[in-house]
Amino acid sequence: MIVSSNHTYRRAERLKSRKIIQTLFREGKAFSVFPYKVFFRLDQRPHPDSPVQAGFAVSARTFPRASDRNRIKRLGREAWRKQKEALYRLLEQQGRGMQVFFVYTGRERVTYQTVYDKFSVILASLIREIAGPASGQAHKS
Repeated sequence: MIVSSNHTYRRAERLKSRKIIQTLFREGKAFSVFPYKVFFRLDQRPHPDSPVQAGFAVSARTFPRASDRNRIKRLGREAWRKQKEALYRLLEQQGRGMQVFFVYTGRERVTYQTVYDKFSVILASLIREIAGPASGQAHKS
């Protein structure tokens, strides 16, 4: 398994499969860190190319302009890319994999610093959930 040391967001790390996304929403766990709702699902064995597959979404109803939606998704991907290493290392040590999907639920555009700070909280919550699933931080949705 490969852990990126240069903070990339490669194709193998992107969650694109409709089938996997539907399974994630149906069987996964969820928690909220405003302005994001995070859906995640742990696997006993990781994807062959990446321990985590991540997806990002922004509502077209809330942000009718595609440029606004694309900017928010781009900021989220950048914050994820810069901070994901600790999560990747933990999953590799345990020999597990994860799918995670970030849904932006806010109603206004955000700055990169805000998104970066929120992703640090999100990643800390995911790490807590993996390290000890009995922590009670996330709940089934």
